[in-house]
Amino acid sequence: MAQEIKTTTTTQTKATATLGRAAAVPRDRRHMSNWDLFATWIGANANNGTWYIGGVIAACGLLTASTTLIIVGVVSYTLLALASYMGYHTGLPAMTLTRAAFGVRGSYLPSIINVIQFIGWAAVNTFIAATSISYIFGDLFGWPLYGKPGGNFGLIIGILIMSVLHLLSISVGERSVRLIERVGIVLVIVFVLWESVVVFRTVPFSAIASWQPPQHLKMSSGVAADTLAAFNLAWVTAAADFSRFTAKKSAATTASFFGANIGLFWFAFIGLFATIGTAVTLQHFDPNNSDPSTVAAKLGLGVLALLVIVLTSTTANAVNLMSAGSALTNLCAKLSLNVSLWLVTLAATVVTFIPVYLASFLDVFEAFLDGIGMFLGPEIAVFLVDFFWLRNRQYRLSEFTKVQGAYWYHHGINWIAVASWVFGVAAYWGLKQWPLIANSVGATFIAMLLTAVIYGLGMLWLRPAAVRSTKAQAINK
Repeated sequence: MAQEIKTTTTTQTKATATLGRAAAVPRDRRHMSNWDLFATWIGANANNGTWYIGGVIAACGLLTASTTLIIVGVVSYTLLALASYMGYHTGLPAMTLTRAAFGVRGSYLPSIINVIQFIGWAAVNTFIAATSISYIFGDLFGWPLYGKPGGNFGLIIGILIMSVLHLLSISVGERSVRLIERVGIVLVIVFVLWESVVVFRTVPFSAIASWQPPQHLKMSSGVAADTLAAFNLAWVTAAADFSRFTAKKSAATTASFFGANIGLFWFAFIGLFATIGTAVTLQHFDPNNSDPSTVAAKLGLGVLALLVIVLTSTTANAVNLMSAGSALTNLCAKLSLNVSLWLVTLAATVVTFIPVYLASFLDVFEAFLDGIGMFLGPEIAVFLVDFFWLRNRQYRLSEFTKVQGAYWYHHGINWIAVASWVFGVAAYWGLKQWPLIANSVGATFIAMLLTAVIYGLGMLWLRPAAVRSTKAQAINK
């Protein structure tokens, strides 16, 4: 018996060392203010990727695109505020928190998804900013523009320059992200106000409001909703990575909600208006030309507008890379956050080259978004339902790394959560095949709702004792 106990203890010690510590950020070491969280989430969305999303949904026409943008933004970032509350309440990063729902080892599934998606978003922003740099080099040195013969050279140099800027922006972890957002957001606000004025001076609002896309390129409201949901929900899985550094509930919830929505509405509407304005001016609409670099160049906004795009890429990718690095530490506990940040930044640089050689940027971007919507929505539904409904906001922090603990389930995996996630992915795919749903309200939020119901009922039916035991103990404060 003594030998058995010793063996079990040794196994648990090794497993805990492998899984790492779920160290919560103490309240007295949380220094992010309301302004910091507000600026972080404005900066996360006030970028070229958001502009590009606005340009993509321009294919709906102004009225449908605007309505869908507002509704999906409010719903998505309500979920972000809830996820942000989880980080504030526990002090734990986002992917560590998924251990309670998916299991200590089962959390590797959402962690892998997060690493991949945030590396992808960093690559998207880097590509658009590198396109801007290629245009700048074209103005300064006469180099061929991207899309023209020989234009890849300037783009490649731009990718390398952006990667260096990103390495600098994440050089000292959370502190550098906070500094980048505090300084960057002020510059972004000043420059983009100017950019907004230029766009509306170029094309009158009446012409933008009355424009309609060609019928063969028209996008339905359902496709636009799924596109926007995929874009917005990516941030929900990273909310706790930043809110754990604040001691203010209002910063985690209210400031995050308004910051994310302001950034989204501001830049997506600029992208929407600018893309339609370009179509009106040129009397030709091409969704492949929706990226801000191409729009800025075609509207003649000049080098300063292109520099704004480079700046916003740096502020947005500070958040993207921080989230990817945090998720990587949940997968590889021996890696420090700083080392993880360097690794994901280098990986993002490699991924940025995919559209250069394999396909058009729009094709890669749309495939990327479709994958995000399919995989992220069910994941978010599972961990929000687990925390707010099943556990009544009460997690036992001491159990997050324990073998045979409250969140160990079966060999470290909660198969009910995994099965619910698989069901949600399948539901999303199935709903996309149903034109009535796919073209009207989209598949994302319906698939999330179905996943939430399946997971909640599955846990109450198959694991009621586990749920009751967690509710019985208050969280460590």
